Amino acid sequence: MTPGARRRSRRGGPVRRFAADPVAWGTVGALALAAHSVVNARKLRRPPSQPPETQVRVSVLLPVRDEEQRVEACLRALLAQRGVPAYEVVVLDDGSTDRTADIVRQIADDRVRLVTGAPLPPGWLGKPHACQQAADAADPSSDVIVFVDADVTLAPDALAAAIAVLDESDLDLVSPYPRQIAETGAERLVQPLLQWSWLTTLPLGLAERSPKPSLTAANGQFLVVRRKAYDAAGGHAAVRDDVLEDIGLLRAVKRSGGRGVVTDGSTLAECHMYGSWTELRDGYSKSLWAAFGSPAGAAATVSGLSLLYVVPAVAALRGSRLGLLGYAAGVTSRVVAARASGGRAFPDALAHPASIATFAYLVARSLREHRRGTLTWKGRNVG
Repeated sequence: MTPGARRRSRRGGPVRRFAADPVAWGTVGALALAAHSVVNARKLRRPPSQPPETQVRVSVLLPVRDEEQRVEACLRALLAQRGVPAYEVVVLDDGSTDRTADIVRQIADDRVRLVTGAPLPPGWLGKPHACQQAADAADPSSDVIVFVDADVTLAPDALAAAIAVLDESDLDLVSPYPRQIAETGAERLVQPLLQWSWLTTLPLGLAERSPKPSLTAANGQFLVVRRKAYDAAGGHAAVRDDVLEDIGLLRAVKRSGGRGVVTDGSTLAECHMYGSWTELRDGYSKSLWAAFGSPAGAAATVSGLSLLYVVPAVAALRGSRLGLLGYAAGVTSRVVAARASGGRAFPDALAHPASIATFAYLVARSLREHRRGTLTWKGRNVG
């Protein structure tokens, strides 16, 4: 080998080894996304701590189905709202077989209307159908409609603050992301991934400006939309068979010329979605199969997340300093997301590789059950 060839070999060897090293690729990707999470945390729209009183007419829509354990706290919080003189609450009872409707009647005042839902028609999923019926029953003169889930508890100024964000940003839809309550070990592994996923990967500034449906994140737990934009998008009829109807609705708003984005709702609302591993497993299984467009998309996403956050962690356990750097980057992104969204940072963020592995299992289970046609939720088939 000539001297020149030896020099080229010395220069090229480490580069080639780096390019072929999955630990290196994972670490670089994790570092880039950690930096992006910091940028997003700064761009995230936040509600005012003392929102002004709003004069717009508001319809709050609460679809419920067998929610006797949750509806009381949710409804009492809705009736305790301040800063919104003109608002109504429409509770759509979607075929409950427990005491949900009775509890609503006991709490309701003249601002509340309890509507009995119609049977589910062909081609519709339960949640979009319930939301559409509630919207149809709402006061047609309302300027803003607000969708709230029964497992959500709003702070007293939540409606006024969310509407202030809507007005200040000149948007058509905002989705204030509630603080997610996670108590059990399973919840603490999985639930933080909700906020972490969009805070880490979605360019919030671009998503707010862009009409592209792909640049979208939303959460139907607490969703605020201008009535004109909702109607122009086709309402929930436009997403009648969409398991992820919240994201679908924002995409429909964008397609009709509107704009919307996810915002910080950690000081406005809190949500306790699941109380056990079984509930969490079944809850995620019902929808994850639809989250990535196709089984190939799901496989690519899970593989990418594993490369970024599991491979470096495993390498770190074997003494790799590069892997340790990649693991630290993943933990950092989790800490940033937790602090930006009112979640618990430590020690939960340290288990990020285990969170990703659990998520991979839930995706695989969802795809398997969807393929078998056995996915159900609250007594209905969902895929």
